[in-house]
Amino acid sequence: MPKSDVQEILLAHDRWATEQILDVCKKLNNEQFHQSFQMGPGSLHNTTTHILGAMRTWTQTLAGQEVTVRLDLDGRQRSPTELLALLKTFTDEFAAQVQRRPLDEIVSRVREGKTYEYTRGAVFAHVITHGMHHRAQCLNMLRQLGVNPLPPSGVAEWTRTVDAGK
Repeated sequence: MPKSDVQEILLAHDRWATEQILDVCKKLNNEQFHQSFQMGPGSLHNTTTHILGAMRTWTQTLAGQEVTVRLDLDGRQRSPTELLALLKTFTDEFAAQVQRRPLDEIVSRVREGKTYEYTRGAVFAHVITHGMHHRAQCLNMLRQLGVNPLPPSGVAEWTRTVDAGK
């Protein structure tokens, strides 16, 4: 049965769409995965790592935890398989934090010595749209690498896939 709760749809779609990108990246060689492009964080590795790093940082913000070193800034190189494992953990934690408290509640985050306040709903919307923005960059990178067909990424595609039991 199709999902109808917008929050549930966005959380599930975000995870699925990033999985689609990383699944295709598993078929690339290391040079392709790290190839530099003049967009976003610069490579498929850096962009997917950035998506996950931002999600973890915002999850920590929602949880009221001190933000740890960002995944995309820790200097580690991770394979698509490693990133897929982190995606499962991070998306589960993010969904739990989004659903834990009301979305109109205020959270704060310190960045570069300055404190910013956001509603939990704004954080949720930011993480979802941030991931979508960077996945579009990944699709462009994959296109430039000659990947065809490109992985599905839209909500309508996700809905057809989920409804078909794929």
